[in-house]
Amino acid sequence: MRTEHDLRHHGDAEVRDDGAALVDLAVNVRADTPPVWLRELIAGSLGSLAAYPDGRAARAAVAARHGVPVERVLLTAGAAEAFVLLARALKVRQPVVVHPQFTEPEAALRDAGHTVDRVLLREEDGFRLGPGAVPEDADLVVIGNPTNPTSVLHPADTIARLARPGRTLVVDEAFMDAVPGEREALAGRTDVPGLVVLRSLTKTWGLAGLRVGYVLAAPETIAELERAQPLWPVSTPALAAAEACVAPRALAEAAHAAHRGAADRAHLVAGLGEFAPDGLRVVEPAEGPFVLVRLPRAAAVRRHLRDLGFAVRRGDTFPGLGEEWLRLAVRDRATVNTFLQALDQAMTLARA
Repeated sequence: MRTEHDLRHHGDAEVRDDGAALVDLAVNVRADTPPVWLRELIAGSLGSLAAYPDGRAARAAVAARHGVPVERVLLTAGAAEAFVLLARALKVRQPVVVHPQFTEPEAALRDAGHTVDRVLLREEDGFRLGPGAVPEDADLVVIGNPTNPTSVLHPADTIARLARPGRTLVVDEAFMDAVPGEREALAGRTDVPGLVVLRSLTKTWGLAGLRVGYVLAAPETIAELERAQPLWPVSTPALAAAEACVAPRALAEAAHAAHRGAADRAHLVAGLGEFAPDGLRVVEPAEGPFVLVRLPRAAAVRRHLRDLGFAVRRGDTFPGLGEEWLRLAVRDRATVNTFLQALDQAMTLARA
């Protein structure tokens, strides 16, 4: 089925090929990662490549991190694999995806032959989920929290109220570890019927090239998804990384990074506020490691930014958004300052 949006366009497309030398504000992976200690640990796992991967230790570590039994954990080759497994394994009739959000869940559902309904959250509501937005007959609901690309953090109770008998409620928490204190997280909750929580280790730890994430759900759901997985889906280096990234030392480092990222985001938002007289608007409050902005002539601004050495994420591939939207990854203050200077130039050039 054709859609009006390119659901398979992602931020990495902005920095491939001729974009490799650009300053990257298009991809939501924390800069300067993976850290040295994690790179060394992954390298140390290469001596075990002759053996088939054994995910038991990593699975137990993830279970312990969230305080759930191992039967409620499934390790995946990134969160993206989990969307494919859900689309193929679960027998659903009325799937609904809440947009704007990461487009891969809908793409996976469509590829699996499902007809997908959309709930489009509105700019005038701050892209927040209102009561009654999701149809009662939906038996699969997918929502991101914090949501990519809007950076909206929905209250956990609001999302939990979407649960219904016979409904699978999928919450993509790929960026939740970038939220200080992981407030509003549903990971580890076992009291919400039909809840499936997806987590990624690629964003905070810079492991997009390694592909590692996990699913938290009821044991019967985990068993269904596991049956749809190929054998040994997660590599030995990825398993080593998964085990390490949920250890206390790593959790403390991630918490520190989340607070630092929040401060850097505040600096970015404050700088963007200077462009308000020129028609730029930031979706606030932003709670993820990225911000969504609306501005006049955004497509031209994006092209000029590219000429000035910066890659940003176009917004028009997200259902519910159009060409006037851009997503900007949060970076350190020095990078943000140079970006804001380039943005000033790009907006001037776009008006010419």
